[in-house]
Amino acid sequence: MKTGNIRKLKNKIIKLNMELNENEKMNRNWLQDARESWKNTGNKRPPFAIEPKEGQRSVWDFPRPPIIEKVSKPVVINYQDKGIADSRNTLAVLETASPPTYYIPRYDIDMNALIKIPGKTSICEWKGNAVYFTLKSLIDQPVAWSYPNPFPEFSALKDHIAFYPQHLECYVDGNRVKAQASKFYAGWITPELTGPFKGEKGTEHW
Repeated sequence: MKTGNIRKLKNKIIKLNMELNENEKMNRNWLQDARESWKNTGNKRPPFAIEPKEGQRSVWDFPRPPIIEKVSKPVVINYQDKGIADSRNTLAVLETASPPTYYIPRYDIDMNALIKIPGKTSICEWKGNAVYFTLKSLIDQPVAWSYPNPFPEFSALKDHIAFYPQHLECYVDGNRVKAQASKFYAGWITPELTGPFKGEKGTEHW
């Protein structure tokens, strides 16, 4: 290769690396801004929070950044009475103001029932980039998501999938889950939780 062409190639590589570094910096800044934008962090319940009774848990006591909690109670997911998942090895993600989301290991899921939705992704400031799944009978309707390469703090979620209770029959310890009031959020409301819960219009900042 001629000297002039080598020089052009080196300059192109340098420029490309500079652009990649700038994008990485922008991504870091976005993550930091997103993480710092939350006012509620679980340190103090707001005046409108419902006081939990004995044996109950307030979602306003959940922390932000979120934490992962192991769940050994049976977690079952069906669609039209057909089993999709059945697990006693679930991970629940607890975050201020929201009911938990439940992440089930792939080995406890009928993966033949799920279809990955091409091109649909999102990013969470805590957990990383998500991909989405649908059912063969619900084409283009997202029913689940996962983090193939989660941020290090949430590496435990790798090879786990979370499900929207809005579209499925979800149970924890035999109790049918109520869905969080949201098209985007997918928290599982179980009997022991007190709110109010983030999800309704006007609560996005909770």
